[in-house]
Amino acid sequence: MISIYELKPKFQKLLMPIVDQLRHMGVTPNQVTVSALILSIATGGCIGLFYENHWVYLLVPIVMFVRMALNAIDGVMASKYRMKSHLGMLLNELGDVVSDLALFLPFVLIVQDKGISVLLFIGLAIVSEMAGSLVQVIGSKRRYDGPMGKSDRAFLIGLVAFLSALNINVTPWIHIILYIATLLIVWNTYKRVTNGLKGATHEPK
Repeated sequence: MISIYELKPKFQKLLMPIVDQLRHMGVTPNQVTVSALILSIATGGCIGLFYENHWVYLLVPIVMFVRMALNAIDGVMASKYRMKSHLGMLLNELGDVVSDLALFLPFVLIVQDKGISVLLFIGLAIVSEMAGSLVQVIGSKRRYDGPMGKSDRAFLIGLVAFLSALNINVTPWIHIILYIATLLIVWNTYKRVTNGLKGATHEPK
């Protein structure tokens, strides 16, 4: 099943002029990563405070897109200008998880199953990202297998939020959508582990 993540290379090429301009201004990849994290946390807090106002959900798809662009920019900048670092790798992994948590958690306030679907969705999304990252310990490359990887989850939540912003009553269906998405996350976690094992190069100690 195709994942939105597969479109990332083309998106990165479009952002190249912005990458060069930011680097010319002295911006570092880690600063871009942290900016995306702060933006996500601030947006999540805003939604949590004003969740009863449908217009506030318009922030979600906008911020999701900006965050996706920032995530692409920091990676391209680090590669092009040879600014990769161990701190940057950690910030990328932790920043994505914390950003997702900040943006997704406010939906606990509106779903009709007491937030169970949202918590399952968030929890298993974290497990999925851990699986994709931990396979590097056994010498495999970072896994981004879909379906319902990071980009797919962002698109899904952004779409739900956009419909809510238009005052379309999707609330009765959100928990069902999230349960289905959670099953897809379980599938991608399995794929990340099995494909990671296939690419393992380190012997068990």
